[in-house]
Amino acid sequence: MRIKRLHWALAAAPLTLALLTATGCDSTSSAPATTKPTAAPSTSTSAARSVARVCANPAAGPAKAPAGAVTVDPKVVGDLAAKTKKSPPNTTFWLKPGTHKLERDRYAQVIPKKGDHYIGAPGAVFDGRKVNQYAFTGNAADVTIRYLTVRGFVAPQDEGVVNHDSADGWVIEHSTIKDNSGAGLMAGARQQVRADCLRDNGQYGMNAYKGNGRITGLVVEGNEITGNNTGDWERRKEGCGCTGGIKFWEVDGAEISGNWVHDNRGAGLWADTNNNDFRIENNVIEANDGAALIYETSYNAVIRDNTIRRNNWVEGRKAADGGDNFPYATVYLSESGGEPRVKARTDKIEIYRNVLEDNWSGITLWENADRFCNSPANTSSGDCTLLVKKTSTCVRPAIAKAPLYSDCRWKTQRVDIHDNRFVLDESVVKCTEMCDRMAVLSNYGTYPDWSPYKGEQVADAITEKQHNRWHDNVYVGPWKFDAEDQSRVLDFGQWQAAPYLQDKGSTLDLQAGG
Repeated sequence: MRIKRLHWALAAAPLTLALLTATGCDSTSSAPATTKPTAAPSTSTSAARSVARVCANPAAGPAKAPAGAVTVDPKVVGDLAAKTKKSPPNTTFWLKPGTHKLERDRYAQVIPKKGDHYIGAPGAVFDGRKVNQYAFTGNAADVTIRYLTVRGFVAPQDEGVVNHDSADGWVIEHSTIKDNSGAGLMAGARQQVRADCLRDNGQYGMNAYKGNGRITGLVVEGNEITGNNTGDWERRKEGCGCTGGIKFWEVDGAEISGNWVHDNRGAGLWADTNNNDFRIENNVIEANDGAALIYETSYNAVIRDNTIRRNNWVEGRKAADGGDNFPYATVYLSESGGEPRVKARTDKIEIYRNVLEDNWSGITLWENADRFCNSPANTSSGDCTLLVKKTSTCVRPAIAKAPLYSDCRWKTQRVDIHDNRFVLDESVVKCTEMCDRMAVLSNYGTYPDWSPYKGEQVADAITEKQHNRWHDNVYVGPWKFDAEDQSRVLDFGQWQAAPYLQDKGSTLDLQAGG
């Protein structure tokens, strides 16, 4: 499995879902880097949303075997794998209460057949005992797993425990997938992940990656996604871009709704490389160490009606304490924008009706001038945009002229940010600078030598020419604004004035924080 990397992008470097509500930060760090919020109910006047408390209150499966089901006995080691192998496709398996085990072989996984159903009785646990690498593997389509706890499997880095081979049409519902290495589950096309607890897995709750094609029609709804990346992979492999509550790769069409994404080490949700047509709505995303949402080198999304609170305290503070003046934000769009030529339900990225409270900074729109197809600064392992069929064409002299000059780079464009509420209280975040930013910017293009994007042209384009607009928002607290590059810090009046003309119809109340 390929490893892709992200660097938030230093300007000078080429590689660079009870009720939950909150209150509102100017913003570096006057508190230790270990300061971290926790996801817990609080009070506020600004927003309220019901959360998916799946992990504490998991749904129970049937206490008796469904008609026609094959009963699986936890007292027989390897019973589930053996009965799956002996049974025809479209068989329903009912796992009795108790701990079900595989043979003590790391490759003794269950290999379902097309249309198989696995249903757990109350108290049914499938335990890898830190011996078996995978729980369910193979390419069979339309497999269903319900009411089952899957734990203790030791998948390698970047691999997953459930649906290891990213088969299509799987449905995983009302299940708890926890305390595994690697990813709790992988994803295939038309996969539905509903009302699950994805908890305390070593790398990801889910790794939506398919090695032999794009993932289409992905549904992630009503799940609790918490405590993932226990292996702290970004520290072990700095810049790997290989962690998150959920990571999405080349997903075309996704519904991410009604989830409670909290307390993950790293980002909550991270879409990385040629994702398209996402609808991210009605989620509660809070208390993640890193950004609530990263949308990177991807296209066309609607991000609306989410409650986003107390994210990025750890990663944002760490950067600020290290003297980094990049506006590390809780919603980070990196080389991502609307593109009418890529088919989707929208032709822009629209961010609206969200409440962002007491996060480390707000929204950053970024474009790395040195990141494009064939550039050594492209951290997506040789991938190219969805507009270029042959990556090899993005070279001189063709890249210096239309259409490749535009099409060989991912662009942060057609981003519409409106009718959101941004609340910031420095006494809550315990910061004094660098946690108060809204930003649209790029670095100065320098690399490689044959790049046609050198100088300030990308910074000028993302700021003034690519239809990135803030308007009709409400700001509470001492917000500041970065434009063109991180050294240019603006107050609200300057942000609204020429040449930027941002946040028409918006209001700012500097004194209302807290």
